[in-house]
Amino acid sequence: MLAPTEQIVDGDGVRLRVIEAGDRGAPVVVLAHGFPELAYSWRHQIPVLAQAGYHVLAPDQRGYGGSSAPESVDAYDIHALTGDLIGLLEHVGAERAAFIGHDWGAMVVWHTALLHADRVSAVAGLSVPPIPRARTRPTQRWREKFGEDFYMLRFQEPGRADAEMAADVTATMRGMFADLTGPDAPSGWISDEEFDHYVAEFSRTGFTGALNWYRNYDRNWETTPHLVDARITVPALFVGGTADPIAPTMNPARAREVVAGPYTEKWVEGAGHWVQQERPDEVNRILLEFLREVQSS
Repeated sequence: MLAPTEQIVDGDGVRLRVIEAGDRGAPVVVLAHGFPELAYSWRHQIPVLAQAGYHVLAPDQRGYGGSSAPESVDAYDIHALTGDLIGLLEHVGAERAAFIGHDWGAMVVWHTALLHADRVSAVAGLSVPPIPRARTRPTQRWREKFGEDFYMLRFQEPGRADAEMAADVTATMRGMFADLTGPDAPSGWISDEEFDHYVAEFSRTGFTGALNWYRNYDRNWETTPHLVDARITVPALFVGGTADPIAPTMNPARAREVVAGPYTEKWVEGAGHWVQQERPDEVNRILLEFLREVQSS
């Protein structure tokens, strides 16, 4: 079995730093991290999935960590982000893969199942459920529902949030992890060494690439009108934490409006937003059960 290694994969105008583990030729599983995370966020899942017989690919997505960070905001739209993941399949010579994403990565894999349906054997999203295409422009909807101070609206202005978050990366990351951690998370769910890894990476890269994902919400909506009637037909899984503070902005009850194939919803009691890091054993069990069912069907 191929032990976890780091490599650089050249894609469509970007280079991605990828953690790879497992045997080439085995069923491929692509892991897509969220904000503000890294491929490192899957450190508890990568060896377990590889040991279970999967070929695992976990990239630092564009704008993050050791991957390219294009200057243009438009370079971070949903077409580019999903294209990066499909490019990983081309790199290893795989026709299809199971795609698993967390947070923003969940949005990317849900869209991968819509935009590149022929390359997806199964899809799972953690913390962010599949939701149907919005009827109105995202920024307009946020203003009406949450007000001008909604964090995703604050992220829209280039430079402002970037500078605020980079001014004290330690405080930024500590606040993000603390504010979104569930009350039942083990006290040592992230060690000092693990926390320092995030701080070191974001101190080096800053947050602009990551924030540019948010600055494409309206563009993503404008460029995907053809998805209004699109449906996910492959097996799909949503995993949420019952204590996730961002849950009020989501609506998993509408999942069936976009998922037409087999769909499973699992909740981790007391877990917060960082569910795969807070409760890795439980999440690993859920993911392995899902993947085995997909393989046997």
